Amino acid sequence: FPLFHRIRSVHRKQKENTEMTGGRICMKAASASKKKGVLKKTRNSRTIWNYHIMILIGMVWLFFFNIVPMFGIVIAFEDYSPMSGLWHSDFVGMENFTYLFSMSDCKRVIFNTLVIAVAKLILNIIVPLAFALLLNEIRQVKFKKAVQTIVYLPHFLSWVILASVLLEMFGYKGVINSILGVFGIRGKIWFSEESCFRQLVIGSDVWKEFGFNAVIYLAALTGISPELYEAAAIDGCGMFRCMWQVIFPLVRSTSITLLVLFFLWTWNDFLMPNLYVSDSGLRTLTVAIYMFKSTSGSEWNLMLAGMTLSMVPIIIIYIAAQKYITSGLTAGAVKM
Repeated sequence: FPLFHRIRSVHRKQKENTEMTGGRICMKAASASKKKGVLKKTRNSRTIWNYHIMILIGMVWLFFFNIVPMFGIVIAFEDYSPMSGLWHSDFVGMENFTYLFSMSDCKRVIFNTLVIAVAKLILNIIVPLAFALLLNEIRQVKFKKAVQTIVYLPHFLSWVILASVLLEMFGYKGVINSILGVFGIRGKIWFSEESCFRQLVIGSDVWKEFGFNAVIYLAALTGISPELYEAAAIDGCGMFRCMWQVIFPLVRSTSITLLVLFFLWTWNDFLMPNLYVSDSGLRTLTVAIYMFKSTSGSEWNLMLAGMTLSMVPIIIIYIAAQKYITSGLTAGAVKM
């Protein structure tokens, strides 16, 4: 039957043409998607290079003004003379550090610095966190915002103004001694007393900064899902157990981040102790290091040796808590 053979051959040719056309279409689609992927990768690589170029100026600035000056730490191990220069002064090894530790006020200075730094760290974590937990339980929005604003205001006070007010209040003829005089108690210069100096420095810092720190903790608390509180309540958790099982683990990264940042600020704090100190025995480490600077000539080797000692605990704490710092910053509670 020639007619059937002819029809079959026509259908076969149509099928072959359809398969060839479909194959060409698939090849074109594959090549188009491949080109699209290459273009997308090219655009992404260009965007990344644009970001790198954008931060290049900042990296150059950081290198020349933050990293290169760190080589000056060599002075701590030299009998430095400006006439000889950095690389031609006599190398003395650990003699500068030995001299620092042999000074009469060295142990007291380190003790003052440690007590003030550790006490500030502990109180600047506990007090703001407790206040943020209490503030988070308030349901009246207007009252909550008013309290939050009032406790936040001292953060904007200048330390110079605050120190002047406190020195006047706790001076020999200040308000505190006047009140004590009514009850027959003899007045004293509070900031010159070793038994009161550290407490006043720590208390004034906590009072000034706890509102700001509470806002940071409040931001972390508001980021906790309400479903977690509901699940804890269904499981029979009370308020304190909910705090221990839910809140504290979730704000741990934020707390450690703030802990490290507070340690950096308090350990290197120069302004506040310098404003309050009136006795050489009450100096902190940064103020004591500054005493090596004079108008006639600065003892740069001793200053750099003291600065090297002050850097050691900062480096150790930062390396130990680096994982928590990264997670605490990326959590959104702390933005720097």
